[in-house]
Amino acid sequence: MGLVAIVGRPNVGKSTLFNRIIEERHAIVEGQPGVTRDRLYAKAEWAGKHFQIVDTGGIVPQSEDVFDKAIREQAMLAIEEADVIVFAVDSRDGVTPVDTDIAKILRSSSKPVVLVVNKCDNAKADLNAAEFYSLGLGEPYPISALNGRSTGDFLDAVVAEIEDDSDEEDTRLKIAIVGRPNVGKSSITNALLGKDRMVVTPIAGTTRDAIDSVLTYYGEQIILIDTAGLRRRSNISESVELYSTMRTARAIDRSDVTIVVVDATQGLEAQDKRIISDAEVARKGLIIALNKWDLIEKDTKTADAFIKKIKEELPTLDYVPIITISALTKQRITKVIEMAKEIQARRCVRIPTHELNEELIAMLERTPPPSVKGRDLRINYVTQVKTEPPLFAFFLNFPELLPDAYKRFIERQLRKLHDFEGVPISFVFRKKSRD
Repeated sequence: MGLVAIVGRPNVGKSTLFNRIIEERHAIVEGQPGVTRDRLYAKAEWAGKHFQIVDTGGIVPQSEDVFDKAIREQAMLAIEEADVIVFAVDSRDGVTPVDTDIAKILRSSSKPVVLVVNKCDNAKADLNAAEFYSLGLGEPYPISALNGRSTGDFLDAVVAEIEDDSDEEDTRLKIAIVGRPNVGKSSITNALLGKDRMVVTPIAGTTRDAIDSVLTYYGEQIILIDTAGLRRRSNISESVELYSTMRTARAIDRSDVTIVVVDATQGLEAQDKRIISDAEVARKGLIIALNKWDLIEKDTKTADAFIKKIKEELPTLDYVPIITISALTKQRITKVIEMAKEIQARRCVRIPTHELNEELIAMLERTPPPSVKGRDLRINYVTQVKTEPPLFAFFLNFPELLPDAYKRFIERQLRKLHDFEGVPISFVFRKKSRD
């Protein structure tokens, strides 16, 4: 998806505009400058085009204040990464020297810029937009982010700059290799490629960007996406690390299968769990790879015991396969590719409707859902409505009353009937139509 960055000086309404575009209150909005310090990312859609949007802190080009400098650096990174830039200004203040400085930066970026004049709450206020032509960024769009007035016009201009590559979809298997810093992600990529495609050092965070490599595996081209290590927010001391975190999230989003690399010498940490959760929420195929297995003392910690302990820490993710590997010795290194190919094949499986109803519904009838609020719940019908990832629709008399525990029971029964190892599956529950 294309990336749209909202930039501007402090307190011109960037976060309000961000919330308006994504149609929810995601960014913090206050009447004082400097509230948005980190970049916020979300998905948005307009006129059938999907894109990612980033809200940045207010840019103060000449300030030496430590916070202003950090915010400015983050905003510049967002500009560098963006496909389209939305430059927000304030109609009530007119063109300010800071606006002029920011406009100069944007003109030199050679990126498409859509200029929005915010706080135009009525037609009379629209007249104030004309003076912003002086910024040399083309037509200014008068809008009100607060009440949504005229936002459609400028969004049309934004999505017109986003390339639609749906006709050029890359069908090659895409594997994202993610994990905390210094767990050996780049070493794994290099071992698979048989060459030093990535810089590998013992210093955490060496890889800043998500880098694509093409692996030819028995004649098949596979895309490997090596990413910067994710680290806890409290440990992020450089803006570029925040940038890397965003790149990693985007890599997961565009992958088919995500390999979460864990340092076997350290075991499963809280950050590992969060990364695994991010991949599951994105509904990607999942593999947990325990790297540096060559350093584990096999006589005291067998693979079975080690893996059992990790599964106990991830009770709701018992469908995710865990493999022990060593990038250094290349132990089982190609096995992860075989596993990823098998998982992607499962993501693409479509189960015939008659088979689902003959098998799954029969199993559920033997253990029906409990009565809720004096009502007997009955599931009548199920069908698969989507693949990559698999999505199943269940039709019943009172879908809003179905307990979460029973939904988990349904998933366990479906996994018993069909092999979905490594594949998150999703359900929707709908009201049975009247006869």
